[in-house]
Amino acid sequence: MAIPVSIEQFVTSHGVPFTPIHHRAAFTAQEEAAAAHVPGREWAKTVVCLADGKPLLALLPAHYQVNVAALKTLTKATWVRLATEHEMAGLYPDCDTGAMAPFGSLYGQDVYMDDSLLADPEIVFHAGTHADAMRMRMADFMKLVNPVCGPFAEPIHRGH
Repeated sequence: MAIPVSIEQFVTSHGVPFTPIHHRAAFTAQEEAAAAHVPGREWAKTVVCLADGKPLLALLPAHYQVNVAALKTLTKATWVRLATEHEMAGLYPDCDTGAMAPFGSLYGQDVYMDDSLLADPEIVFHAGTHADAMRMRMADFMKLVNPVCGPFAEPIHRGH
């Protein structure tokens, strides 16, 4: 597998340098971070949500989950919920399900980023497949994506 052409062209056409990371296939954010040899706090997972029926991309650390109430406040939407796989079908035609890159303008969607990710000088995220990722400088990512930043991530609570 390789990074889809549309994603690579989007980044290179904006003159943004990145490091491709190819890793063994993994299907949860924590597994992907481990497979790519990236600490979980540096791996940014992309979660598709619906805000008043409109898809958006929420970007947060791998070991966190979306606090829907907090994201609703940040988006100023009437309602927000996680999208289902069925609802995601067709929105990211160049990507494996659940492996979309956080490039909202490529898909006509807004990107919301948990502000905890700003603590790192670099960011690593999916690049369209379950075996490919990109690493880039946070400053470059911010210029490329222009996400709305705010607090909406919370630690994943494991059952006892």
